[in-house]
Amino acid sequence: MTQLVKYIYWTKIEVPNNTWCLYLAATDEGLCLVTLPSETFDTVKSFAKKYVPDAILLQDDIKLTPYSQQIIEYFGGKRKKFNFSLDLKGTPFQRQVWEALWEIPFGQTQSYSAIAKRIGRPTAVRAVGAANGENPLPIVIPCHRVIGKNGTLTGYRGGIDIKKDLLQLEGLVGE
Repeated sequence: MTQLVKYIYWTKIEVPNNTWCLYLAATDEGLCLVTLPSETFDTVKSFAKKYVPDAILLQDDIKLTPYSQQIIEYFGGKRKKFNFSLDLKGTPFQRQVWEALWEIPFGQTQSYSAIAKRIGRPTAVRAVGAANGENPLPIVIPCHRVIGKNGTLTGYRGGIDIKKDLLQLEGLVGE
């Protein structure tokens, strides 16, 4: 019996009008990883090793064009929602949180406690925060739109400045 070769395709994009570089990675099922500006290609390698350990990493800018194009459109103010397929790698709880994040509309925020209530786990606020921090598709699954119950900008894997920049892009915080 032959085993099928698994690939994780990746590309690196530069965000227009910014100094940010992001790595995108996808399987044949959909986009599975977006790095933040503070992360390197090592993040892609670690992700692959953890979630698809037998996969071959293959740079394929053409295959990732549908994803990179929409993300660049988002940064250019021309896109508010993404419509490509996703390949979410995480626990059932994490996936439940990420699906709730996916539903937060462009230009709106929600608190960690509101997300916990939305998924039927009102006391799991810290676990929601942890799942938020493990989101493999920041920007696409908008974890930057989750704020503290009192309206403050709380932790973000890429740093508060990146979270603030993303919220400014969506018109949610001032300069």
